Amino acid sequence: MNDMRDRFVHAMSRCAASVSVVTTDGPAGRAGLTVSAMTSVSADGDAPTMLVCINRGATAADPILANGCFAINVLEAHQQDVADTFAGRTDAADRFADLPWEVLETGAPVLHGLAGFDCEVQSADLVGTHHVIIGAVRAVRVSEDGTPLIYGMRSYLRAERA
Repeated sequence: MNDMRDRFVHAMSRCAASVSVVTTDGPAGRAGLTVSAMTSVSADGDAPTMLVCINRGATAADPILANGCFAINVLEAHQQDVADTFAGRTDAADRFADLPWEVLETGAPVLHGLAGFDCEVQSADLVGTHHVIIGAVRAVRVSEDGTPLIYGMRSYLRAERA
């Protein structure tokens, strides 16, 4: 590991994060992908805001931007197969097949997971290889049971209460 990229990726593998699937639907089509780069920006103002980072080469990037909406779906510990499907690790022709989901406000599919944030795109900037997208939250779906699926150290982890 001699170059900065390798050291950076290795160090970032130590930063455990919840696993989410970002989905969209609209005139540009239905699409989705697995991400770990998502966070809240603010709970204040007219609407709470969320941030996601999407690789510009991802097949879901253009539909998210064109549809102007997305849902951040926080997965539960037992949903590793959903994460793998939306990460492209399976041969699923339709990533949404056989998954329970619903539409809230924007038209983006909200999967049945630990939490879902239905967002309208507010801004999108290309930073290096990724679109940094900020969305205004228009609706929220929450499961009162379950624990989050975590990814760190280059593998899935399970959260434990301290």
